[in-house]
Amino acid sequence: MSKTTVSYDVNWLEKYADQIVSLSDAVGHIVAGQRVFVGTGCAQPEELVNALVARKKELRDIEIVHLLTLGTAPYASRELIQHFRVNSFFISKNVREVIQEGLGNYTPIFLSDIPTLFSSGQLPLDVALIQVTPPDHQGMCSFGVSVDIVKSAAENASLVIAQVNPKMPRTLGNGIHVYDIDFLVPSEADIIEISPQESSADLDKIGEYVAALVENGSTVEFGIGAIPQSVIRFLADKKELGVHTEMFTDAIMNIIESGVITGNMKSVDRGKIVASFCMGSRKLYDYIDNNPMFAFYPTEYVNDPYIISSQHKQVAINVALEVDLTGQICADSLGTQFYSGIGGQVDFNRGAARSRGGKVIIALPSTAKNGTVSRITTNLSLGAGVVTTRGDVHYVVTEYGVAYLHGKSIQERAIALIAIAHPDFRAQLTREAVEAKYLSPDYADVEGKIVVGSPSFRTSHVLDDGTQLNIRPMHPTDEPRLKELFYALSQQTIYYRFMSRAKHIPRKQIQDFVFIDHRKDIAIVATIPEAYGDEIVAIGRYYLNEKTNFAEVAFVVRDEWQKQGIGTFLLKHLAVIAKRNGIGGFTAEVLIENKAMQAVLNKSEFRVTSEPGDDAYSFRMEFA
Repeated sequence: MSKTTVSYDVNWLEKYADQIVSLSDAVGHIVAGQRVFVGTGCAQPEELVNALVARKKELRDIEIVHLLTLGTAPYASRELIQHFRVNSFFISKNVREVIQEGLGNYTPIFLSDIPTLFSSGQLPLDVALIQVTPPDHQGMCSFGVSVDIVKSAAENASLVIAQVNPKMPRTLGNGIHVYDIDFLVPSEADIIEISPQESSADLDKIGEYVAALVENGSTVEFGIGAIPQSVIRFLADKKELGVHTEMFTDAIMNIIESGVITGNMKSVDRGKIVASFCMGSRKLYDYIDNNPMFAFYPTEYVNDPYIISSQHKQVAINVALEVDLTGQICADSLGTQFYSGIGGQVDFNRGAARSRGGKVIIALPSTAKNGTVSRITTNLSLGAGVVTTRGDVHYVVTEYGVAYLHGKSIQERAIALIAIAHPDFRAQLTREAVEAKYLSPDYADVEGKIVVGSPSFRTSHVLDDGTQLNIRPMHPTDEPRLKELFYALSQQTIYYRFMSRAKHIPRKQIQDFVFIDHRKDIAIVATIPEAYGDEIVAIGRYYLNEKTNFAEVAFVVRDEWQKQGIGTFLLKHLAVIAKRNGIGGFTAEVLIENKAMQAVLNKSEFRVTSEPGDDAYSFRMEFA
């Protein structure tokens, strides 16, 4: 045991001797046909569980109820089905097989609703098997690493049996009085530990994209799994973050120590890291032991959408197994096979959506089964359950980018999701989306062309008046914004850019602008944020002639934004991109009367030559 100080009454064994019993005596009070709750996660009381299963010959029809459990689950086996039957609110690996075989039960329910399930008598509990710290001088025991639904189970069970373990860290927030426990079983067992999940290049990319959505001063929830934890490593440059989360792991320690997490901007529980359980190593358990920065509260508080919505800029980060092109999120099943659970995803999504400045983020790798299956699908797999509805989804993130779906049409959603699907599946998804009538028939012409530009294209530029422009690649979802830009241009600007007096722009031409390969054909946009999303104020583009290795460059800037140096900046940024791609220089055709564009090109840092034609100059700009 690594702790050097104790936070409990060292005389507790003598003081509460009349409540102390052996393992066999404690579980001897359990009789056939009862419903038995088992404590959550790394706080699972394994010694009590093993002692219960050891009585298998004496017991029949015991229903084991729990949330996520770790460690062993000896009751979850085909051989013991007449004695013990699992009913899980969240399926972990140790019970997955027996449930998928139909020999156990899964109860899909919002995590925030489970305490009421117990307290209302809808799911009455006969026994609660829990693990706690020894009592302190006031007789209070801490639930340690798992408060979650354990507190409600202990309050509502007819019989409470506690594995009392000094190795359990004392977490501050909510506990249970020793006199609310019927039997105390002393234990010196090691608390279950979970090793950090290994990351990968794809998970790191997802983590980086998600972290970019987290603003300074946000309050963050990290859902379960490797992806939310990978996000933490990319939050190192953030400031004044808070945490209100269902759970956390070892990863949180580094950003606490670096000063990223302060909780100073939280509107509720300011300065506190609020959670209902954690899973990690002994190092984490020692870190949270009696640490006043942490507050462990029960699920009915932590997962209350109202409490979540009260937080400042609450960001919910959760994962999915599959998402269809309309935005339906499946997170608990693989087709008809139940895999995990609803958990707190909906609680936090709905709370964060109502938080002022909040964000709802669903993240997933683009493929499964070693790249042979797309997780972004036209339709969810047969039997797959919808955890987050298409009306609740906001951001979806894969290693290929970010799709924002909230308030978007089915067509916009389909394009955005295809753009962040694995490239190997984009053509198929486009074809299927047209067949499903999610996309209009003319999208058949862009099959395989839905591509997202590299994140390296992104930058920003501050104008002389202090306005910041965000520069990013043209995105397939920019089609409606591009149309708005065209109809906002003056006839003179249209003539200078397109060398025609067009009164309207055909949809095919807009698609030619939007659906590009971002290799030979590069398009970047300058945007300003608006309440309804980005507004495009300028476009810069080049088209590579592979025979000459020179690219034709062109710009268009919205009239009210002209003469502010935007064209000059876009030219420089396009040149940076072109040089990275080994391109030798730019060419341009500029109307003789378009003096402003001529000035932009002539004062560039490149070796510029030009030749006059009948109505236009032909420019050639060689990179040094």
